[in-house]
Amino acid sequence: MSEPPGAVTLAEAAPAIDVPPAKLTAQRVQPLRRPGRWIATAVALVLVAQFTHGLISNPFYQWDRFGYWFLRPVILDGLLITLEVAAYSAVLGLLGGILLALARLSKSPVLRAVSWTYVWALRSIPLIVVLLFLYNFSALYQTLSVGVPFGPAFFRFDESRLATDMVIAVIGLSLNEAAYAAEVVRGGILSVDQGQHEAAAALGLPKRYQFWKIVFPQALRSITPNYVNQLIGLVKSTSLVFYVSLLDLFGTAQTMGATYPGDIVPLLLVVTVWYLILTSLVSVVQFYVERYYARGATRSLPPTPLQKLRTGLTDLRGRIRREAAV
Repeated sequence: MSEPPGAVTLAEAAPAIDVPPAKLTAQRVQPLRRPGRWIATAVALVLVAQFTHGLISNPFYQWDRFGYWFLRPVILDGLLITLEVAAYSAVLGLLGGILLALARLSKSPVLRAVSWTYVWALRSIPLIVVLLFLYNFSALYQTLSVGVPFGPAFFRFDESRLATDMVIAVIGLSLNEAAYAAEVVRGGILSVDQGQHEAAAALGLPKRYQFWKIVFPQALRSITPNYVNQLIGLVKSTSLVFYVSLLDLFGTAQTMGATYPGDIVPLLLVVTVWYLILTSLVSVVQFYVERYYARGATRSLPPTPLQKLRTGLTDLRGRIRREAAV
């Protein structure tokens, strides 16, 4: 295409800049300065330093007594009870949640109504109220029977003999946990693409086979990480079983604090650190469970903390070498 007379090309209009190659290689892209970020970082570091200094230097914490109580057999026995209650309640709560979720998704209006009412009631009532109600359940029903309603009973049993402190704690936590697990399971099932249901139905598979072999395994990708996250709240909720006379970790610390009034703060610190350890372990499990179920959903799996550390060290070495080369 011919240009009009008198037209000036871009190459002719731009001034010629003669820059030595050495200066070109020495030029670097300067990062954008963010003074607000540096100020916020400095404030955070000052607050962390102040908190750490007060935690270490304050004699009121009595760290020597903390070390004395941390691995005492009485504390470890309470920790074992906490782990038992949390484990039993987690399994029973998940099983109950699956049944409630299936009832909520059922075509039976009675099952849907019962499941919805249960979830609504148990999520509305505080857990401590549920535990105290179960603890005093024998005052309402001294004997329980199984038989025909308003008719003869097939067999009876004494409720007070079966309802030990451990049983009451596990049942109370399981009933509460099942209400929340039901919503987690229901949400996971509803997250499965409708096309999977239609494809399974098109193959002529039975309803039960469709659910357990096709729908539920895919729903586990959403259910499992969310329920593992729910376990963190369950571990902390075990501290309430002290109010039904079960000496778990918190209950043991409370009892020892009444016997040794001068060690109340160290005992509370012992309980705090143990709960931090337990919840941290559950968080680690949650990370690897989410990473496991992320297969096929993402192009690359999220890096583990060790992989992040290696990548950070590699980037730091590369940055130091580039700085040295300049």
